[in-house]
Amino acid sequence: MNPRHLPGCLVALALAVAVPTQAQNFAPRSRAPVTVNFVNADIDGVTRAFAAMINRAIVIDPRVKGSITVYSEQPQTVGEAWLSYQSALRGLGFAVVESGGLLKVVPEADAKLQTGTVSIGAVGVRGDQVITQIFTLRFENPNNLVPVLRPLISANNTINANPASNSLVITDYADNLQRIAKIIAALDNPAGTGVDVVPLQHAVAADLAPLVQRLSDAGAGAPVPGVAPGGAGGTTVVADSRSNSLLIRAANPSRLALVRATIAQLDRPSTLLGAGGGMWVVHLKNADAARLATVVRAAFGAFGSTSGGGGGTQATPSPQAAAPATPANAPLGSGGGGLATAAQPSTGGFIQADPATNSLIITAPEPLYKQVRALIDQLDTRRAQVYIESMIVEVAGGDAADFGFQWQGLLGKSGDKTGLAVGTNFTPAGGQGNIIGINTGAVQGQINVGEGLNLGILRAYNGVTTLAAIARALQSQAETNIVSTPNLITLDNEEAKIVVGENVPFITGQFTGAGGTGGATTNPFQTIERKDVGITLRIRPQIGEGGAVRMTIFQEQSSVKQDTAAGTTNAGPSTTKRSIENTVVVDDGAILVLGGLIEDRFITNKSKVPLLGDIPWLGALFRSESRERRRTNLMVFLRPIVMRDADAANRFSADRYDQIRGQQQSTQPTPSVVLPINESPVLPPRPGASAPLAPLPPTGTPTAEPAAPAAPVEAPASRP
Repeated sequence: MNPRHLPGCLVALALAVAVPTQAQNFAPRSRAPVTVNFVNADIDGVTRAFAAMINRAIVIDPRVKGSITVYSEQPQTVGEAWLSYQSALRGLGFAVVESGGLLKVVPEADAKLQTGTVSIGAVGVRGDQVITQIFTLRFENPNNLVPVLRPLISANNTINANPASNSLVITDYADNLQRIAKIIAALDNPAGTGVDVVPLQHAVAADLAPLVQRLSDAGAGAPVPGVAPGGAGGTTVVADSRSNSLLIRAANPSRLALVRATIAQLDRPSTLLGAGGGMWVVHLKNADAARLATVVRAAFGAFGSTSGGGGGTQATPSPQAAAPATPANAPLGSGGGGLATAAQPSTGGFIQADPATNSLIITAPEPLYKQVRALIDQLDTRRAQVYIESMIVEVAGGDAADFGFQWQGLLGKSGDKTGLAVGTNFTPAGGQGNIIGINTGAVQGQINVGEGLNLGILRAYNGVTTLAAIARALQSQAETNIVSTPNLITLDNEEAKIVVGENVPFITGQFTGAGGTGGATTNPFQTIERKDVGITLRIRPQIGEGGAVRMTIFQEQSSVKQDTAAGTTNAGPSTTKRSIENTVVVDDGAILVLGGLIEDRFITNKSKVPLLGDIPWLGALFRSESRERRRTNLMVFLRPIVMRDADAANRFSADRYDQIRGQQQSTQPTPSVVLPINESPVLPPRPGASAPLAPLPPTGTPTAEPAAPAAPVEAPASRP
């Protein structure tokens, strides 16, 4: 070793050490202790000395420069001296990494990128060497441990969670990883006790579970913000209607014992039971009481008991029971267009419905009540909703060309008793531009030569200037691009309808009576029927177990014709109509084409003078020709988005709310000093929406979802 690199240092080296208890990746030259004393020595020289001690090559990054101090008062093993060297490097902002069997001294910020040491399980390396350690968890979620461990890791090093394998990947110094391993071992424990099943003897599990849950949450102290009651570390109580039992999971055995004691005190025989049984009131959460009462009476009709020892009544479906407003097998659209009247309480049988409170009143012995209650709990579940988006796309175009030549002439001299009139006149496709009509209008002071390029020759007859000849050329093009997206939301297996259009009157009858003086008409009247004209979408979805949606669809698009033919105005307007009625199956969020129309029409009209119009070149003076081509592409697409819970519905509704609000904000009027109105209505900010709204695509442009949320609705989703 060059002494000039070690000013004022005494070096006593025995170039070998005993292998430390933790395995190190070097083979020492001997096991004799060493005493090192490097004070303000050059890092390069000290590193070469330690490379000789551990019998390994060490590469120094060009950015590693400066002086280092490593000393010991007493003799120590080379392993201990090597750890002291690593600690000194760490204090200077450098670290030792191993990559491809080669040791490197690099800046600490780059150590996590260059280390090649990956360890799984127990940390087998000591010291301030940067390594990557993978911790596999058994019980805890790795995402929950990231915020706990992040402050304990060096700022330049990393921690990542992999939920798929339930593991943590941490790159840090080996000594710190040993401390983190102990913390992880202490935190990676089961969250609370196992699941304990408590069978009930007298009470009903569905009735007792909410009460026990509220009592357990109240005894747990004040709720923690952001943590739902009954979550990890709390008490969870779930009812099992099939076995009439309560499933309990508590944070610790003492709380579990407390919950079991509470259940034992509440599981007592009811004092309201009489000789023939008791009466119970069941408040429904989701189902309709009138419908459910009819279903339960029909299900338990065979088990109804006669009057006598059982004390019950015959469980026969009641004819007065309120029937569903729109049966599932009724024709689509038969439910009517208005709101249903208030249902009346059903009578008859052992179970009654109270529509006012959406409750069921059950009169039965306790064993029968428990069976009925188990069935009610299975039927009274939240029904999924379906957001249906229908996209009607119509792209139409037309080209028309018209060319013709007309002329009129009078052969003879002034004063002749007999003259000869000769000429051609054709009516163009547009209905305007006939040379006879133009001259007639000119005499009356009105000239209308028609559209297009018109080239004429004027001539005076008896002091009146008229057209002697006219040539007309016209070409027109028309393009139409319409996208309509009627959409609606409905419950599973419930019909929904949306109409977007106008209400047009149609004459259905009229009467005019003749009478009075002079044959004048008296008491005239007309009968008028109004019909919806526009876009109508009527649909009933049914969600399958695999996520597919079966839908019965009726879609109609109608409009009033603007060019109503002559003779039909007295009978009312004419309308166009396109409708689709079918049953399809679509996957959740998928787009399905329902049908459409592809039309390509070519029309040619030719008017000519016989024989003369067929003469090449010269025949153009004796004919008029028009050609027209129309192309129509109409397609109807449909996309259902299933929303199975409240969170999905809220996310999708919030996405649509933000979409409309963003469009209102982007269409604000330009500020004007002259005009006093400078603001248009804007929806209020949605509660909880703090982020600025992103620019939205043009209205009617389909986009890919839920998000969503989409969104669902994707579709949403995504935004259609």
